[in-house]
Amino acid sequence: MAIPEYEPLPLSPLLYRPVVERALEEDLGLAGDITTAATVPADLEWTARLNAREEGRLAGLPVALDVFHRLDPFMAVEIEKPEGADLEPDDTVAVLRGKARALLTAERTALNILTRLSGIATQTRRAVRAVGDNRTRIVCTRKTTPTLRALEKYAVRVGGGINHRFGLFDGVLIKDNHIAAAGGLRAAVERARAVLGHMTKIEVEVDNLDQLATLIDYEVDAVLLDNMKPDQLRAAVAMVRGRMLTEASGGIRIHDIPDYAGAGVDLISLGWLTHSAPGLDLGLDFDTA
Repeated sequence: MAIPEYEPLPLSPLLYRPVVERALEEDLGLAGDITTAATVPADLEWTARLNAREEGRLAGLPVALDVFHRLDPFMAVEIEKPEGADLEPDDTVAVLRGKARALLTAERTALNILTRLSGIATQTRRAVRAVGDNRTRIVCTRKTTPTLRALEKYAVRVGGGINHRFGLFDGVLIKDNHIAAAGGLRAAVERARAVLGHMTKIEVEVDNLDQLATLIDYEVDAVLLDNMKPDQLRAAVAMVRGRMLTEASGGIRIHDIPDYAGAGVDLISLGWLTHSAPGLDLGLDFDTA
């Protein structure tokens, strides 16, 4: 039976406000929006509609709206589609009313964030739906845009996926180079167990079933089955027999997901959810009447 989607925890302003500040500083530089300041009256009020141009899942709306409120704290916003909504072309997401200068100056920064996060959520939703009736969960990786990891991993959750570790600090993933440097698999696992607290999980990467057979005797929480085909994964799941989580990774595309999920793995990790997701086409349309 497929695992249902759950409403993700909201994204804390403490995580996204520094990103908003850096993005505005990048665009405004030392002189601000000289085009808008030179051509638009300071007291002009305007209405703009945030519209979807294509089908997808909305993610990052609170962040985008924060961009506008940084430039006009009194801007009025009417939300038509909530965070996590599935959009159709021409859907209005929100109506904004406020200073024309603020709307124009914030437009590109807000859209850059919103289209990026919505694109990730949309691709994740596609992957989750491709799992079908299987119990496999879709997981992202650390292949994220520098400084945007918290936001991009949040977008994965909005799309119905779950997060792998956030960084090198919150989970152990022992790969072949770690094993070689530690002096072998047993040494690597024992060293990790000796220094970690009881809340920290250990995952080990294996490339074949022989390595997996050795790993099963060790105290680990998960195994990363790297670049294995569905038949190999099916055999690996049978070997593990629920003693650790099984994660499939490596070169898995959207059309491969049903076969990989059908092999019975607990997780499928997909780097392209974050490193290659195309932005969702959204735009800000201004009322001219």
